[in-house]
Amino acid sequence: MSPFSGKPSPAGLAPFAGRDLLDFSWIGKEELRVIMQTAAYYEEALKEKKRLYDMDGKLMASLFYEPSTRTRLSFEAAMHRLGGGVVTVAESSLFQISSTAKGEKLPDTVKVIEGYVDILVCRSPEVGSAAQAAEHTLIPVINAGDGVGEHPTQALLDIYTIIKEKGGVDGLTIVLAGDLKNGRTVHSLADALSLYDCRLLFCSPAQFGMPAAVINKLKGRGVRVEECCSLDEAAARADVLYMTRVQGERFEGREEFVKTEEAFILTNRHMGRFRPGALIMHPLPRLNEIAPEVDSYPGAAYFRQAANGLFVRMALLALLTGSVK
Repeated sequence: MSPFSGKPSPAGLAPFAGRDLLDFSWIGKEELRVIMQTAAYYEEALKEKKRLYDMDGKLMASLFYEPSTRTRLSFEAAMHRLGGGVVTVAESSLFQISSTAKGEKLPDTVKVIEGYVDILVCRSPEVGSAAQAAEHTLIPVINAGDGVGEHPTQALLDIYTIIKEKGGVDGLTIVLAGDLKNGRTVHSLADALSLYDCRLLFCSPAQFGMPAAVINKLKGRGVRVEECCSLDEAAARADVLYMTRVQGERFEGREEFVKTEEAFILTNRHMGRFRPGALIMHPLPRLNEIAPEVDSYPGAAYFRQAANGLFVRMALLALLTGSVK
């Protein structure tokens, strides 16, 4: 149950209008609170079957150069739920339908898009792509994932899920497990969690640990960080166990991918080690890192987590365009 109620004050909403969301560089505890409250406000409105018009007359460009199900669809559904419209370019290097096939560069693309829409949501396999897009357009840009870099909106829906499921974040031991080297979701989530008084345990095969730059930044902020290589140990210590899939598309060799994929698989064997009320999360899609048998565990929150992406992305679209009504 969300601890938030009502709409944020005008003073709370004001700092968001016209901003980009590329990472957590300008997001503090107060900004997080406003995002969470706005998401809860929209979730409650949808539960009450209200028809929303906050984004009436506005358009969102969905520019996806990398495959996506949850992020793309939840952003597009969010815009429709808010009464706005969507235009989409969704392609990959093997399937190009835009002028990228003719060699057009991202700066020119976004300058053109700027003339059509009010906000841009961008995903690319290239680190820094969203920042490059923001540099060349005046409309707000949301980073929907840039390679192995950042995925801030996923981190925000993760925080929202933890607050809804556990009542808050402070005081929890949160385990991030799996491929932490290549997983942009855990990079952004660790950054967001540094704003809270929680303990972080990074659990991964040694060669796929959290990047040193991330760990050093967290420790510099006074965050309590530990590392381990045992999923059994992690399961026993976790209030929240955040599993990640092996990023197969980030590997050059199939052999290395398979070996890593099989390293950590969460099964019913681990359930007996859990603390009471422990939560299991996953950004999805999963491969075999969480066995289907785990789905019946009451704390398996990953599908509820995915659903929360709609409310958080509604909040972000409305906040950044100054449209919360």
